Amino acid sequence: MAFFTTSDGKQLYFEDTGSGQPLLCLPGLTRCSRDFSFLAPNVTDLRMIAMDYRGRGRSDYDPDHANYNVLREAQDVIELLDHLGLKKATILGTSRGGLIAMTLAAGHPQRLAGVILNDVGPVVEPAGIARIMEYVGKAPTSKTHDEAAHLLKDATASQFPGVPLEVWRKQAGIQYDATPGGLKLRYDPALHTALVEQAAGPPPDLWPLFDALNGIPTGVIRGANSDILGATTLAEMHARHPGLISSNVPDRGHVPFLDEPQSLDIIRRVLEAA
Repeated sequence: MAFFTTSDGKQLYFEDTGSGQPLLCLPGLTRCSRDFSFLAPNVTDLRMIAMDYRGRGRSDYDPDHANYNVLREAQDVIELLDHLGLKKATILGTSRGGLIAMTLAAGHPQRLAGVILNDVGPVVEPAGIARIMEYVGKAPTSKTHDEAAHLLKDATASQFPGVPLEVWRKQAGIQYDATPGGLKLRYDPALHTALVEQAAGPPPDLWPLFDALNGIPTGVIRGANSDILGATTLAEMHARHPGLISSNVPDRGHVPFLDEPQSLDIIRRVLEAA
């Protein structure tokens, strides 16, 4: 187990395995480093680094929930790179991680060798936001990982058709801790309060952050059934970033597991260009 201390005194957990070209994996909003368990067996030739944001996984919770924001989390990423002595790395950002990557492109482009956005872009579809707000901060009703797996499979049938139950069992183990009293969240429930407060007012224009990726090798992995990254947004991303490469992963919604052939192809191509 590895931890580093942020400039405001938080102990944040990270994993650092393998050797070679560094790939820094940033998880989704409520997720942690375990989210890259499906990817890990496919990148054993790389130095794979994955972190738990503050308030997630094994990292410290922040008593000030206002610090659960993209700018602070982006600063934490820079401090992790500094802790590791890395001048730059390719970032694989899932959902929230992709927003952080775009934020870093605007503020610290010299630290980015390349960027892979996993099912996220500068426009987040309203339907996807509404779905996320429904579950963030709510304790799971399932008592066991097996029960949670069945619920995940049923709830995602339209976005992830044909995904076998054993995959959802693994995903349930990634998302929830098992306790004698049932399953519990692997993140601070106060994240919901932070989201509600940050959602007040008109949504920010994120296109300038995406435009900062011009000149940086960039790839996009999109679940073909995604309710977060729309096809129209992806087309506009291509128009604004001539070097962008992307793939629509069939039978996947938000988010692809990253072990799909299309996902691995985008990851490899960006790393080759980085």
